[in-house]
Amino acid sequence: MVHARDEAATYGEMSMATLPRLPDLMEQKLTKTGYTRGATTKEIFQNRVTRNNTVIIDHEYWEACRTPDDGTAEYENGFLVVVQPHWYFTTADVDELLASEGLELGRNALLLFRRRSDWDAFVPASGVLPSGKPFTVATSRTDPLGGTYFARVHGTVSASGDQVVTGFNSSGQRGAGIRVYEYASSSTIRRTRLQLEALVWLCHDSVEAMVQGGMDHEAAEVRRASQLASAEAENLLDLTRLEQTRLVNEEHVTICPLCKVRISAADFMRRGSQAAGREVYDLTITELSLFHVEELRVGRLQHKPYNLGWGHHFCNVVVKDAGIVPTLRWMREVLDHQGSEDLSEEEESIEEAVEGG
Repeated sequence: MVHARDEAATYGEMSMATLPRLPDLMEQKLTKTGYTRGATTKEIFQNRVTRNNTVIIDHEYWEACRTPDDGTAEYENGFLVVVQPHWYFTTADVDELLASEGLELGRNALLLFRRRSDWDAFVPASGVLPSGKPFTVATSRTDPLGGTYFARVHGTVSASGDQVVTGFNSSGQRGAGIRVYEYASSSTIRRTRLQLEALVWLCHDSVEAMVQGGMDHEAAEVRRASQLASAEAENLLDLTRLEQTRLVNEEHVTICPLCKVRISAADFMRRGSQAAGREVYDLTITELSLFHVEELRVGRLQHKPYNLGWGHHFCNVVVKDAGIVPTLRWMREVLDHQGSEDLSEEEESIEEAVEGG
């Protein structure tokens, strides 16, 4: 058991403002855990913003997502429901139906045009919706939205097939909001970051790695003791739960959730290896990355303590959005199909066949 509180008593309780600073790369990595993934200008989402921003909810998932499932009453920066044009324009009494669900175009819902067929068929020539509301482009993420629609229609090779990217596409207002399954409250972001830092300090070489990254040895020891104590005080250092979720091993040392190999804290500050001749000189990916044990999915907020750890970048790529257990099942099936072949012989056989004998 890690008796972090007793260890920290030597130094006394410390606030984040007075704690010794982590090496820059480590600090950046922890900060990024509170941000969403990237998005291009052709997508409807904001690009790498904090996870408590306005959430976008598809109308078909409205009932499952209308309130967060984290115990809070509402999304901190509101929500925006996107409605499919085909459904809206072909459904009787559609505005009354939306109202019965607490939704209204221009207030907390918008039409989102994604398909060329919808854009060609349903854009009202009169500029007015059946409800009498103007068919205008939204200009705000919060009530009032300033319009009733926005569009992301891909271009085609036909003469009339220009792409349509309208609404939430300016440099000052890029994206309508974030993916609802990436949402986390500010409290959850803070607590998750604290637990993730605790997992850094539970690495077998944590102090040595932080010193190598530029911290003073005593400062590293002080921060380690203080942050482990803070995590324990907030019930974020339940080692039994951490072991059950494959974030630490039986020795309470941080491991990769997929391969279960001990993680070296030094890898937090090492750029990922690249194939010879295919190097990218502005690579920002490190050997270790944020790892969700259970996958992110609509209707269940999974960016939270005890579901997040650190894993090898390669292992994370393998898991992708499937989650640990489904990935392990797939890996077992793959291995079962290999039989008992010696992989060295298999490698030689493949090389011989590729080269033509």
